Amino acid sequence: MGVPAAVLFDFDGVIVDSERLHHETMAEAMAGAGPATPWEFYREKLMGLDDRGAFAVLLKRAGLSPTPGEIRRRIERKAALFAQHAATGRVPAFPGAVELIRACAAAGPVGLCSGALRSDIDPVLAALGIADCFAVRVTADDVHQSKPDPASYRLCVAGLAAKFPKRGIVPASCVAIEDTPDGIASARGAGIPVLAVATNLPASALRAAGAAAVVDSLRGLVPEQLAARAELSDGANRG
Repeated sequence: MGVPAAVLFDFDGVIVDSERLHHETMAEAMAGAGPATPWEFYREKLMGLDDRGAFAVLLKRAGLSPTPGEIRRRIERKAALFAQHAATGRVPAFPGAVELIRACAAAGPVGLCSGALRSDIDPVLAALGIADCFAVRVTADDVHQSKPDPASYRLCVAGLAAKFPKRGIVPASCVAIEDTPDGIASARGAGIPVLAVATNLPASALRAAGAAAVVDSLRGLVPEQLAARAELSDGANRG
């Protein structure tokens, strides 16, 4: 079996170890409003949502109205804090992620499908030297509905298919790499098989969410293994 027609990577929790920093800066942006936001609450209730969805939850939890203006104000504060910390090197890549992304980009089209803001993502990709590996990037700035809605994955596949019309890119011929139930639901809702990586959540939760396979790390993986692990059929595999 060859490589998938395209590989679509999530960002936080898949490429970079950033969820703890998102949690920290999100809590700081709430400025003490409402109950404390421990890591366990973030991991169980907020991880996988974009900032709009997460702050809507936190504002309601604090007894505040989640108006668009209030959500935007919190997002802007969090983005500034995140950028400040990211500039000090607090967003490292997970072992094997950079190597797999480069190998996938050499083998075929690669997309990024993330619920993070483009302003959070682009500087980190540039610092890791992999910005040019992604033919299409879909972020929270590009869709109105965040994961688990499938809109972001549908948009990413459509963009890749338009850029590479000879690759036969359809959802079933691609592989998405995710780390949360919301991300898995988003990809599967778009018809894309999922390989999950257990960076922050247990493998059992990721399998229960519908991942075809779960790995502990991307270290040592090569593009030729992705189709088999995601149970891509030979008919859907165009590589």
